[in-house]
Amino acid sequence: MKRNLKHTKVSPVKLYLHYISIHIRSIMQYKKSFLMTALGQFLASFNVFIGIHFMFLRFHSLAGYSYSEVLLCFSIVLMEYSLGECVARGFDTFPSLVRKGSFDRFMTRPRSEILQVLGSSFELTRIGRIIQAAIVFVYGTVHSGISWNWSRVLTVILMLIGGTGIFCGIFLIYAALCFFTLDGLEFINILTDGAREYGKYPVDVYGKRMLRFCTFVIPYSLVQYYPLTYLTGRNDNLFYAFIPLAALLFLVPCFWLWKFGVRKYKSSGS
Repeated sequence: MKRNLKHTKVSPVKLYLHYISIHIRSIMQYKKSFLMTALGQFLASFNVFIGIHFMFLRFHSLAGYSYSEVLLCFSIVLMEYSLGECVARGFDTFPSLVRKGSFDRFMTRPRSEILQVLGSSFELTRIGRIIQAAIVFVYGTVHSGISWNWSRVLTVILMLIGGTGIFCGIFLIYAALCFFTLDGLEFINILTDGAREYGKYPVDVYGKRMLRFCTFVIPYSLVQYYPLTYLTGRNDNLFYAFIPLAALLFLVPCFWLWKFGVRKYKSSGS
């Protein structure tokens, strides 16, 4: 007897959510390990907050920014980085896929390679950093005297979306370069971990050259400095509330580099 096989096409979003659910169920098999790792993530980034706190015990402002304004900046950047690392962890661990030849399997499947790499790993333990960022953000907003309205709430949401997109793009660049080097290039950490470290202060405190670099090369300032000026009332131009959306254009060259790398990919033969 013949059987009629019906092909059901699953949307990329639904498939990616299924990937995430698999990772979460796997992680929850070892709940104590998950909790300890998440706590470790919380404490590891807590020392940055301690550094900011002790600095402001000695100096009451930094380039005109108050303690609460710097905490706002720190918390938003930490949240952006943590979300990006959760989502794009598969690209951060991508070198092992290339070295072992495992990426060959991805290319034979009828799904986007990017979707498969994204679904290959999901770092739920970064929730420790996200919780810390949320606590610091609440403290900063309470003490900064921000007059909240719909545009400022939208500004924060767009900052998180744009910042997460930038970090995902940098992880994508890191993975794309592995097609040519067969290994990860550690200097990319300057753009990820370095950005998380130095992004705790508004970009303009580092000088005009750094501000230009972070505007036109790696657009951190589009999701940090410019919208922060609107958020804190330093600039009333509504354009700065929506400028984080422009940061998502950074994903275009990142995607092109990835596609170029895939075309040039040759199996390692492992």
